[in-house]
Amino acid sequence: MKENLFDLSGRVVVVTGAAGLLGYQHADAIASVGGIPVMLDLNQDRVEQLAVELKVHYGVDAAGYAVDITSEAEIEANTQKLMERFGKIDGLVNNAANNPKVENQDGKFFSRLENFPLEVWNADVAVGLTGAFLCAKHYGSAISNNPDGGVILNISSDLGLMAPDQRLYRQQGLPEDQQPAKPVTYSVVKTGLIGLTRYLATYWPDRVRCNALCPGGVKTDQPEDFLTEVNARVPMGRLANVDEYQGILVFLLSDSSTYLNGAILPMDGGRGVW
Repeated sequence: MKENLFDLSGRVVVVTGAAGLLGYQHADAIASVGGIPVMLDLNQDRVEQLAVELKVHYGVDAAGYAVDITSEAEIEANTQKLMERFGKIDGLVNNAANNPKVENQDGKFFSRLENFPLEVWNADVAVGLTGAFLCAKHYGSAISNNPDGGVILNISSDLGLMAPDQRLYRQQGLPEDQQPAKPVTYSVVKTGLIGLTRYLATYWPDRVRCNALCPGGVKTDQPEDFLTEVNARVPMGRLANVDEYQGILVFLLSDSSTYLNGAILPMDGGRGVW
């Protein structure tokens, strides 16, 4: 067996949405095994600060850039910057996504399909799906030019594989047309990433592997009544801890998965089994 199958030393991996909850966990996991995370988000100060933290903690040349992934010009310019700085790109984690809210805002029940604003639909799709396509087009092309190729990992969701259980969001006493709902764009974007994964897996198959990770929910500061309901629908009886996707991320980016391509991997505590 090869030594250090999980080692990413010297590999440059772009992570979109890196200032978010899971984005930083992805970057941290990459740095922990010697990789060089390139952290992209809209907030320059935040990603630069996070990059410094990873440099200090792991001694890797982490970098942070403000890039709007809905702008092809910004992605193209950043790709060129990375090639000038590092000479290569080895991996891409398409993690960025808007987080459409279930809660009603300003008395408007906008999360319901009947009321869902077109401008929110367009914005969510632009970030979560079009942005992933543009990143694959430019960063992925750079990866494909590596002598040893590389990896694209799309972060989908368990809700890319199943419908949201709208019963989780119901509020007692509200009429049906006022009940909050998981917005339609979340399912559409996460399902679309699975289609993009299959396409990319066969586009540069001799040079670039592409897989999709479909994580379940993460325990943060959700209300206790919501946690009670959702935990009852997960065989393991809980949501994921924020760092529990780090191991599989390293596996998917490293030489430990060199024959895995086009895979759609659920990691949801068994929720999809029920």
